[in-house]
Amino acid sequence: MLPAPPAKKWAGSRILAQVVTKVSGGLVAAMLAVSAQAAEGFKYEVHIDAPREVRELLEHNLDLVRFRGNDRIDREQLQRLVRVAPEQIRTLVATDGYYSPVVSARVDRESGTPVVRVKVEPGEPVRVGEIDLTLQGFAPNPDQPADKQFDTTALKAGWSLKKGAVFRQEDWESAKRAILRSVVQTRYPRAQLVESQATVDPEAHLANLRVVIDSGPEMRFGELRIEGLKRYPASVVSNLNQIHPGDYYSEAALQSYQSRLQDTGYFASVEVSGDMSAILNEQLDAAAMTPEQNAAAVMAPLPLLVRVVENKRKNVSAGVGYSTNTGNRASLTYDDLSVFGLRMKSALTLETKKQTANTNFYFPVTPEGYNDSIGASFERSDISGEVTSVASLAAKRAWGTPLLERNLTLELLTETKTVGGVPSSQSKSLPLTYGVTWRKLDNLLFPTKGYALNAQLGGALLPLLTDEAFVRGYLRGVAYLPLGSKSNAIFRGEVGALASRDKSGVPAVYLFRAGGDQSVRGYAYQELGVPVNGATTGGRYLATASAEYQYWFKPAYGVAVFYDAGNAGDTVNALHPKSGYGVGGRWKSPVGPINVDVAYGHAVQKYRLHFSLGFTF
Repeated sequence: MLPAPPAKKWAGSRILAQVVTKVSGGLVAAMLAVSAQAAEGFKYEVHIDAPREVRELLEHNLDLVRFRGNDRIDREQLQRLVRVAPEQIRTLVATDGYYSPVVSARVDRESGTPVVRVKVEPGEPVRVGEIDLTLQGFAPNPDQPADKQFDTTALKAGWSLKKGAVFRQEDWESAKRAILRSVVQTRYPRAQLVESQATVDPEAHLANLRVVIDSGPEMRFGELRIEGLKRYPASVVSNLNQIHPGDYYSEAALQSYQSRLQDTGYFASVEVSGDMSAILNEQLDAAAMTPEQNAAAVMAPLPLLVRVVENKRKNVSAGVGYSTNTGNRASLTYDDLSVFGLRMKSALTLETKKQTANTNFYFPVTPEGYNDSIGASFERSDISGEVTSVASLAAKRAWGTPLLERNLTLELLTETKTVGGVPSSQSKSLPLTYGVTWRKLDNLLFPTKGYALNAQLGGALLPLLTDEAFVRGYLRGVAYLPLGSKSNAIFRGEVGALASRDKSGVPAVYLFRAGGDQSVRGYAYQELGVPVNGATTGGRYLATASAEYQYWFKPAYGVAVFYDAGNAGDTVNALHPKSGYGVGGRWKSPVGPINVDVAYGHAVQKYRLHFSLGFTF
């Protein structure tokens, strides 16, 4: 019988195998941990002790911060980044005006994760000292009156990096770009920055600046050239041109002309420019000239080039929506850009409280800037118990700019009106109305500062096609007041008055009512007026006012609180104000500020939701 040792040998082999397995497993786990750490990058933290502006600059640009988590960073690479950090910091803070900082950077290994501690004492910033702004070639023209000369004094005064300001690299580059841009936008489109130098004295903490701008030759506009017209007459383009041959080159004039053409609706795209290719040979000759010769050179007139891509002649569109004023909405529009040489726009709009159909014909804008149109419309409305049906023919002339718009409108109206279910009256009228709008706003789409006013004066004074003579005046305005970087106030108001012997013969559209999204919030659309047979009709007088505070917690999103008050009546004493107040949300959408409000109408003791787009007009 064999002894037992072989069995012991097997047991020993099993124990050895277990040990080897454990050791191997540990090595594999360690290797996997190292591999995982390498894959996600060597971990470390960076703490920067510096003033807020300097700290933000380093957090966005310092390599120690930018390379955290990079899979190529190890301990050795970290040490290299720490060694070069002080020099990089000095370079970065110099762009912010600090040329003698005290900088330190070290690695703290007391915790498990290494911490890089950076300390920066920026010291006193370098400030702008003397400014030598030299303008070459801007010699006054003796053949021109003083008010037509190029204003070099204003150009120098507009230099943005003033003496005593902190010398920051970004501000230095911006100032040079801005002053050159202000020159090339005017009569000197070939102006050049021929020299720029900033001499920094770190010990004196001063930077002396020198900038030399060469004007190049003056340039004037020449004849008008049009490219791309196929369907529409050239007068559509030429009548809007306010740039005359011989006028000085001006980018502002080009942009204004381009904007007017885009607003016509005839074109999918418009490009207005000076045709530089027409003077290419002269530009090549100018490259060999000295600055003095270049400034004295007389350039050929620069052709005014208009390139257009026409819109398709006919367009049909449909839409559905909802208004908190007039309820559900469905609309259908048809546009034809060439009907007997005129632009036609037709629309059918069906709403819960109002139904409208209209067609308007627009003449090409005249060389004098007049926009003439004629049109016909029919409207039926059922609002606060007053049902009206109005048919009208109108002729209108409009002119001016977005800052000052004017219009004159002659209408022939026939109206049938029913109040409180009782047939009331029929009337006709031929009123003439003059309107003017003033705008002084920092931004026409999203204003935060300034005001807009609209005034109307008109009436039907002659017995021709008029049942009741009347005179009517109306004024409304809105003012924007900034209260800080994130808040502003808005104030609105409107007043109106009508004079006539008998109000019943005046069309309802020329009487006054209040209430709704753009009037007194907290009340239904045109709910405030004169009560008759359980319905609300228009009055001879109107007065409303509104105050609103807005806070923008994000650039495009804000909240608001507001208070509105107003009323309409047949006498001034009857204008007992009805108030509404509430809160709302604001969104700066691509088409303008969208307002969603919840308002409480104090007189009716009800809450009402209001939705509107902007306040301006």
